[in-house]
Amino acid sequence: MHVAETQGNPKPSRAVATPPDRPGLRAVAASVAEPAAPAGKADAPATPPKDARGAAKKAARIILLVTAACLAYHVATDRMVPSSSTGQVAAATAQIAPRVSGQVEAIFATDNQFVSAGERLFSLDPRPYDLSVRIAEVNLEQARQAVAASGTSLEATQAQVDQARTNLSATRIAYDRAAELHSRGLTSQAGLDAAEAQLASASAGLAAAEAGYRSATEGAGDAGDANVKVLAAQVQLEQALLNREFATVTAPSDGYVTNLKLSAGQYLNAGAPALTFISSERPWVMADFRENQLAHVEPGKDVALVFDGQPGQIVKGRVQGVAWGIDPGRMSANGLPQNQSSTRWFEPARSIPVRIEIVDDIAPTMRVGSKVNAMIYATGDNPVAWLASGMQRIGALFSYLY
Repeated sequence: MHVAETQGNPKPSRAVATPPDRPGLRAVAASVAEPAAPAGKADAPATPPKDARGAAKKAARIILLVTAACLAYHVATDRMVPSSSTGQVAAATAQIAPRVSGQVEAIFATDNQFVSAGERLFSLDPRPYDLSVRIAEVNLEQARQAVAASGTSLEATQAQVDQARTNLSATRIAYDRAAELHSRGLTSQAGLDAAEAQLASASAGLAAAEAGYRSATEGAGDAGDANVKVLAAQVQLEQALLNREFATVTAPSDGYVTNLKLSAGQYLNAGAPALTFISSERPWVMADFRENQLAHVEPGKDVALVFDGQPGQIVKGRVQGVAWGIDPGRMSANGLPQNQSSTRWFEPARSIPVRIEIVDDIAPTMRVGSKVNAMIYATGDNPVAWLASGMQRIGALFSYLY
């Protein structure tokens, strides 16, 4: 290695002993050999190589193509095979309440128990209703006695009418005789007037007796149990018996008892819910779909259902109906609708409930409210439906994990 000569002082070169090769010495030599950059000038930016620019453009194209494909798949599936993850199992439910008021005496069912139609659920204290039945029975007997008494009174009134008619007949004969004697001059005018007065009195007596008989007939009514008083008493007795029967609450059909919060001694008013009853009849699925997904959805379309309670399985269903209306939650004041303020740039589409019939059998342990993923084959069998069906099957397998 030779040391360079400086300008302006030319000297004959001479050999210099080369020291051992070390990294530190090489760095020093390089710094001496390379001229320093001019002060005040920054390093020029490095130009990326052409291969790096080409890779970036290729990645951007791939991202755009994937985004466009996903968007096209989303639009196609919404129109041809719309799906919703908001579905849930629904069944006929009822709030069981007693028809009469009373204090709970006994509870025969337990929470979440299966019961058969007509099986006892709970009962109220029957003593007040037993007493009402006895009172109604007494009232019925009294009504029958009153009807019998009215029949006897009616016979007495009829006898009075007959007597008044006989008296009138006799009085008329006496008057005719007095009139004949008066015409012959054998009796005075005063005797004839007295006979005429007796005839008028007898006629009035008959009219009064007949009026009394008509009043008694109308008041007595029909004889026996056909009488309205007896019928009214029988209706009261039937109502009392029915109330006593209502004191024991039974299951309306086969199903399950849930939300049971009764205790002995608790007072229940008529019509106050005491428990919830879920019918064991075949359930259905209610799923919400966006409005722009329902263009080709009609009753009878096939549906693929995935239940979280049956992971990995796809159950066949059928569209039963699409709701014709929802409550948008618009309020009114003073008879005028109120504006709904919104700070969102885009108003999301509203969701419409779709009722889906379950065609295949499902697990008997499936609960009401269980989550369901529903996919409707709105346009039949096509490549988009095949792809969406494959994605749904993959999702069904993932339901094992969450």
